[in-house]
Amino acid sequence: MGSGWAAGSVRARYLVYFQYLGTDFNGVAAVRGAQRAVGVQNYLEEAAERLKSVVPVKFIISSRTDAGVHALSNAAHLDVQRRSGQPPFSPEVLTQALNTHLRHPAIRVLQAFRVPSDFHARYAATSRTYLYRLATGCPRPDQLPVFERNRCWALRADYLDVAAMREAAQHLLGTHDFSAFQSAGSPSTSSVRTLRRASVSPDPASPFVLPQESRRLRFWTLEFESQSFLYRQVDSVLRLSWGWGRGLGHCGSLGLGSQVRRMTAILVAVGLGTLTPTEVKVILESRDPLGKHQTRVAPAHGLFLKSVLYGGLGDLAAGNPAQQESQDPGGREAPGQPEDLRWETSGPKAGGLESCLQQPQSCPQLLCGVHSTESTDDPQMPSQGQGSQAH
Repeated sequence: MGSGWAAGSVRARYLVYFQYLGTDFNGVAAVRGAQRAVGVQNYLEEAAERLKSVVPVKFIISSRTDAGVHALSNAAHLDVQRRSGQPPFSPEVLTQALNTHLRHPAIRVLQAFRVPSDFHARYAATSRTYLYRLATGCPRPDQLPVFERNRCWALRADYLDVAAMREAAQHLLGTHDFSAFQSAGSPSTSSVRTLRRASVSPDPASPFVLPQESRRLRFWTLEFESQSFLYRQVDSVLRLSWGWGRGLGHCGSLGLGSQVRRMTAILVAVGLGTLTPTEVKVILESRDPLGKHQTRVAPAHGLFLKSVLYGGLGDLAAGNPAQQESQDPGGREAPGQPEDLRWETSGPKAGGLESCLQQPQSCPQLLCGVHSTESTDDPQMPSQGQGSQAH
């Protein structure tokens, strides 16, 4: 242990998966200072205060997302240092404690793992996948079901040339200099990225669309996979030569954006007939962030971070850990670090929180954060004198 850690205390590092609806947040990153804007990280770290770590807990986010962008599964690592003589929290307890004390209903912690002390959630990621949802056949914003608003980009056009979009996407695949997809003032040291997959496919009918509307409204998904993407490349955004009345749809605020949102805007322009697949190749090869085709970016609310993968973590790192919660994660350790990436299951303590987690039906107070144990350092335990919280 390095200097600054209390003598005799144990620091444990965890990899945590979490999801959120980004509508209410100024992105995933914490907003420091007195600004009214807030990031997902602010709420996560506020909940982590209840872990009573000797050193304040900071979430190191794997993948940054813009304001309004959602995540089916993002990831972060964090260190928790308990007082001397107290064992590290099990991943199950950590997950439950964070969820119990999260104060925003649009955030959920999916799962946690113990990882080595030198593990880094951002740099260790081997793959990131984003998906973007489109809706066609929506001439006016009020024609989109309320349950789909802020979940997709509603286009006025009834038709997209999907074959042309797929052809254009092929030009983006592989290793390229994506300078044409970042702002002139981008801080990125390199704009070379490898795009492994770019797909355009029809979505199943939305369950929120009424039968009489299903013939008019159609949904589409674009997916992009890479080890990393350029983030916030857009100070002067995609100047695509389209106008408001040509099927673009209801964009809302089009400010800073990501490489994925710019690629999406390019492919949609191809689908609408504004650009050709060959022109996409020309834009890419121009390496010009200030080119004539860059004025617009796809709106944030249609974008979802789908998954973040780590080598050696297997299926549980495949972006949908919620679907794996009941499965045995054995055999999914990172090479050379089998102990650190194993699910940690401490023995149950009589009357303690962990025994109740194994039998949650016997502890209805668990989710309310009012669990009573002998340990005043239990992360589920309210402060003395706090009492039961109102529901």
